[in-house]
Amino acid sequence: MPGPRSRIRPPRVMLGAVSAEPTAESKPRVLVIDDESTIRAALRRFFKRRDWIFDEAEDGARGLEKLLAPGADYTAIISDLRMPGMSGMALHDELARQRPELLDRLVFSTGDVASKDAAEFVQRTRCIILEKPFELSTLGETLERIRAATPPSP
Repeated sequence: MPGPRSRIRPPRVMLGAVSAEPTAESKPRVLVIDDESTIRAALRRFFKRRDWIFDEAEDGARGLEKLLAPGADYTAIISDLRMPGMSGMALHDELARQRPELLDRLVFSTGDVASKDAAEFVQRTRCIILEKPFELSTLGETLERIRAATPPSP
């Protein structure tokens, strides 16, 4: 029992140190690059339900612009392999030159792995390839592996 001069000090509590809701800065970000608006719309719904920040591009050139923009920090990038203009394969090669660290975050979705150039690309890339149609659960598992391997933003 404390004496007359003893004081019991409650532990210090820092208010605001823990937030129940993730901030926009802490949410994962994805860039979906696909020329088909219906696929972008379906993936937008998929990511919104999972509380990801969603961004999109309609072709490889626009996707590359976004990926090279100052401050661009995507947790994952999902790209179609075949698109008019800059294809996913050309996007891959440009990223390999300019931002090779992003290749570990890049996932390709394609319905064509049989053509000669697509088959050669699949053989030479280390990126994940999801053949269309794929299960959204497979995409979810793939994204969790990428998130686990992606270092947090500074």
